[in-house]
Amino acid sequence: MSAPAGKRAFFHFGPNIIPLSQTFMTSRLCYAFVNLKPVRPGHVLVATQRKVARFNDLTGAELADLFALGQRVGAAVERLFQAKGLTLTIQDGAAAGQTVSHVHLHVIPRHPGDFANNDDIYIELEKNKLIREATTGHEEPPTADVVASSHIDNDQRTPRTPEDMAAEAAILRREFEDEEPPSDSEIGLAEPSAS
Repeated sequence: MSAPAGKRAFFHFGPNIIPLSQTFMTSRLCYAFVNLKPVRPGHVLVATQRKVARFNDLTGAELADLFALGQRVGAAVERLFQAKGLTLTIQDGAAAGQTVSHVHLHVIPRHPGDFANNDDIYIELEKNKLIREATTGHEEPPTADVVASSHIDNDQRTPRTPEDMAAEAAILRREFEDEEPPSDSEIGLAEPSAS
């Protein structure tokens, strides 16, 4: 479906409430929404509708749906933001920089030169680990201060207003208006029929 539908008024994202105005695509098991503090313009998220903290706790159907929706969203943001590539990443657990305990896929449009060194995006996404190692000399659980100062949604980026996020979601929603969603069998969600 191109826009969030049904009787749902919002989605849960860990402890957070994501209003429908900030979502732009849903599938059977997942949804896509705009990012409060994007790393790059067009940086959006795809999450499971069910609250699942860790990647290994996803069902096979959720895993297939997460990546199928991520692929569709990636194509749309790449086109809309005239990107030349995408960074797709999942931070799984606090030690990996996950700031919201809910499985989600980052979809980040990329352009040549958007980082001085192309791989610097991984440094941005891995700040939690790098700062921990620099301050302690080894990888150990981070203190609250280290987590607060180093994760992907750190305080150095200004949160966007709900109105700005709703406007971006509306633009993204239009990208899917004429698109026919793939069938469950096309993305591996349907059981094979018995012959």
